[in-house]
Amino acid sequence: MAEAIAILAAGFWAGMINVVVGSGTLVTFPTLLLFGYPPLVANVSNNIGLVGGGLTGTFGYRRELHGRAGVLRRLLPASVLGGITGAILLLALPAAAFQLIVPVLIALGLAMVVWGPKLQRHVTQGRDTGTGHGRLATLTGPRLAAVVAGVYLLGIYGGYFGAAQGVLLVGLMSVLTTEDIQSITGLKNLLTTAVNAVAAVTFLLISAGSVDWKVVALIATGATLGGVAGAHFGRRLPPVVMRALIVVVGLAAIARMLL
Repeated sequence: MAEAIAILAAGFWAGMINVVVGSGTLVTFPTLLLFGYPPLVANVSNNIGLVGGGLTGTFGYRRELHGRAGVLRRLLPASVLGGITGAILLLALPAAAFQLIVPVLIALGLAMVVWGPKLQRHVTQGRDTGTGHGRLATLTGPRLAAVVAGVYLLGIYGGYFGAAQGVLLVGLMSVLTTEDIQSITGLKNLLTTAVNAVAAVTFLLISAGSVDWKVVALIATGATLGGVAGAHFGRRLPPVVMRALIVVVGLAAIARMLL
């Protein structure tokens, strides 16, 4: 009973923090390892369980996604293909090799989150950037290619392990676009949910024996409720607080992975 309550609570916290900043995997995955679940089983079951939280969190940010069909036609396929690629790599390659560079990726994402606004002002100085949803939609050429390529690579990362995928997506779009933080958060929620969902399907098709359905049920219940709470709380935070939370969670993720 204590184990079930702990996993349920970890799922709730992960679902809530995934919607607001990302890194929820750094709550649930270590919790499962603590209770003795094999790493592969913990990773796969955790990935499937967190899909519910992503769905409720994305629904909570539906206003930020309104009118973004053109943007999503460019970014969603990259996330989906990346998620499938990452899930296949997880089942085919040793996890240790990829996890060695995870702290570096998270640190890079935090740097982009911190310096993103300043870089945005530098890039857009002296020209009309437009407002709201037009910012990302108007990207062309190398900058658009960089965003799509980055989303694909982070989809691979998300399908493979996924810790702080949201932090990295926020960092990427903070540097390469002029979107505000709430719009980026809405896009981040949808893209990470798509990665988790296609990775979950890939796991079920290729390695269903790696799934612990009790764990999936507990994390899914907690994460789904946490996604609702995260969307309600996160959309009311000012940009400075959102970025500060991202930095705090990202640093905590790095510390947990290195210690």
